[in-house]
Amino acid sequence: MPTPNETAIDLDAKIGQMLLLGFRGYELKPDDAIVQDLRERNLGAVVLFSYDSELKKFERNIQSSAQLRALNASLQEYAQTPLLITIDQEGGNVSRLSERFGFPATQSQEFYGNKNDADLTRAAAEAQGKLLREHGINMNLAPVVDVNVNPDSPAIGKIHRSFSADPNIVTAQAIAEIKGYHSQNILTTLKHFPGHGSAASDSHQGFVDVTTTWQEIELDPYRNIIRAGLADAVMTAHIFNANLDPQYPATLSHKIITGILREQLGYDGVVISDDMQMGAISQYYGFEQAVELAINAGVDMLAIANNLVYEPDIGARAVKTIKQLVQLGKIHLDRIEESYQRIMRLKARLKQ
Repeated sequence: MPTPNETAIDLDAKIGQMLLLGFRGYELKPDDAIVQDLRERNLGAVVLFSYDSELKKFERNIQSSAQLRALNASLQEYAQTPLLITIDQEGGNVSRLSERFGFPATQSQEFYGNKNDADLTRAAAEAQGKLLREHGINMNLAPVVDVNVNPDSPAIGKIHRSFSADPNIVTAQAIAEIKGYHSQNILTTLKHFPGHGSAASDSHQGFVDVTTTWQEIELDPYRNIIRAGLADAVMTAHIFNANLDPQYPATLSHKIITGILREQLGYDGVVISDDMQMGAISQYYGFEQAVELAINAGVDMLAIANNLVYEPDIGARAVKTIKQLVQLGKIHLDRIEESYQRIMRLKARLKQ
């Protein structure tokens, strides 16, 4: 039997794996908060940005090719457990590795959806995957599989992030993209479940209600890609749909994450929340309440981008919060273990 102290250490390490954090800096210093998160809290994942939203400057984690390689090598050196180093490299408007920093130009997902040529899409993803791998990034927060129900949707259609209004084209293009990334040993992430493509507003800013606009076809790409065995991870949307859950937005909804994604669609991989600091969550829920609801809904990794607002100690705060919720019986130990095992299975797929 483990001693209480061993059990506590084990629990802390498992909770640390459930966090995906953003941070500031082009290089790491030993006293940086993110270094402490890696060394002391067994942090599971980081997300890299090129733009700091709070400072409104292109000064964050990416400066040049050589700098980025060195930064990611340092992150892995400090990590207790091999780290997921993630990035939003969708192509087009959402490309953190952009021409600004000397990287090749990219095309949007809409561009590839319009071409509807799986070989072209796969080749582009292979090239991007090679670029990510060479720079020490092992997981892309892409493809977007939102169906383009509303072409004027500010966070999706309007900025060309959706492949198509046809879920079959979305599926085919996403599968081609995933296979391209997999050929380069890069994990991928389907987003934003259960579908953000019909939204008339942006969940970065606040409450987004798709009750009257969301369509059942928005689940099709998830269903098809899960059936094909190609879903590495799924990112949630902070959208509210009263027909799916009359009380909570998707990220915090047991009915949507466990009921639809896990039970109805048969998905047992890693679920990552969208950024917990986004307005759709942070303006309506306290941090502790949001964390409790998300984990109990079935979320495995909490993304805290630390970009809309910057809290250097957010890693320590999150671990402490989750641990207290476990000790109070508000989150069951089995839920932590379940998430930890899913994350470990995902990481095991990366050829070291």
